Amino acid sequence: MRHGRLSVCPKTIRKAVAGLCATLILTLTPGGVKGTTTVAPAAPPPAQAQVQAFRVSPQQEAFLDQLERDTFRLFWEASPETGLTPDRLPGSQVSSVAAVGFALTSYLVGVERGYVSRADAAARTRTTLETLWKMPQGPEAAGTGGYQGLYYHFVDSRQGLRAWDSELSTIDTALLMAGVLSAQVYFDRDDAVERSIRELSDRLYRRVDWAWASSRKAAPLLSMGWTPEGGYIEADWSGFNEGMILYVLALGSPTHPVDPRAWEQWTRSYQWEGERDSAHVTFGPMFGHQYSHVWIDFKGIQDAYMRAKGSDYFANSVRATHANRDYCIANPRGWKGYGELVWGLTASDGPNPGKPGAADAAGFHSYWARGAAPGGVADDGTIAPTAAGGSVPFAPEVTIPTLMHLREQFGDRIYGQYGFKDAFNLSYPHSGGEGWFDDQYLAIDSGPILLMIENYRSGFLWGLMKRSPYVASGLKKAGFAGGWLDGVGGKLADATEQPH
Repeated sequence: MRHGRLSVCPKTIRKAVAGLCATLILTLTPGGVKGTTTVAPAAPPPAQAQVQAFRVSPQQEAFLDQLERDTFRLFWEASPETGLTPDRLPGSQVSSVAAVGFALTSYLVGVERGYVSRADAAARTRTTLETLWKMPQGPEAAGTGGYQGLYYHFVDSRQGLRAWDSELSTIDTALLMAGVLSAQVYFDRDDAVERSIRELSDRLYRRVDWAWASSRKAAPLLSMGWTPEGGYIEADWSGFNEGMILYVLALGSPTHPVDPRAWEQWTRSYQWEGERDSAHVTFGPMFGHQYSHVWIDFKGIQDAYMRAKGSDYFANSVRATHANRDYCIANPRGWKGYGELVWGLTASDGPNPGKPGAADAAGFHSYWARGAAPGGVADDGTIAPTAAGGSVPFAPEVTIPTLMHLREQFGDRIYGQYGFKDAFNLSYPHSGGEGWFDDQYLAIDSGPILLMIENYRSGFLWGLMKRSPYVASGLKKAGFAGGWLDGVGGKLADATEQPH
């Protein structure tokens, strides 16, 4: 995998990132539309799960149109014959299975927006699902793509076999399965291709043995993963993060569900911080507040934890978005360029060309989980557009002007044929005085930009996934109730038997 300008072979990148995130919690233009952008003054988000009224201008609407189209092209044009989306572009022949999950869902947006035909998207989807189903499964260290229905974090995009010595990843499998289930619900027609999509999707999801992946030290929590060489990874999914989608899908499984007590135990490890309308469950990098929301509409539904707080997870992400922006405006470490229209800390590439998490003597990192935290312990001056782009539904009044400003201000240094490149750092001293700009597109960062903007504009994916019986079952087993979930019937039918 390429990080910055150096090819490396990481053992468990997700584990390293998660460790950095845990530290955060504990310490805590070429072409297109141009013109003057405006931004609302910094203000605390509303107490309820409602985004303040905001109407996009024609100029902003045109910008979102182009950003969606350009970002979609990354997923559509980059996938090889196997359908296994490269982890990054350009130059990678390794696929992240999480990127495949984002890709499968992006194809549905492509159909709805008229970028591709339904027939072409269905054919691509079936090819991808067939590849996933046929990838060898087993405990061997080489020659397989997964085990127990789970998948390795990284696989060769041409052969579908484990890349490097990556881990069998629970969260990346969950993100993959979220994409699989979105395809299952969407392709509902009675023809051979769409029937096969529904059947393959069901087989793939039902094959995942989530219970097998339970932590050996902290059950019923889920382990972050497993390797043939070392067995279960010691780190488990605790503390608030992107793991909501993992637990929902693990609870909703009709074949190998995780212990229902897992959700309650997971929420016990939350960190609730802030005062009054700014109080929320904290997690420094923005991706933890975004990923699960790509597929699940958390507005108005609550588990026991959020009921006790008088909030919900959508409102929580609203507050986290404002907190991330407010931190950058305050800029406690004095980085160049930070402000109302230049902000956004999350896991992303960085200017250091070393392996993930590596830092130079001045503290500039490579790929790293950056976040807003007291003292700026995980802030090295690197801004990632996905932090704002994946948060558009939470705070459109500040995220959309930010994205437009970044493109207008930095042009083709940050925006190219596939939308936003991954990150930039204006304070990096080894780039001729102009700062560092990434030349890479990361699929797991581009995906939230495309899909969350679509959710903001149409609610398409949120509405789609409300029709998945597995998602609804997982939410109910986690104790969620209220809002749209109360309208879901008590007995959830088999997904393969639901014509829509």
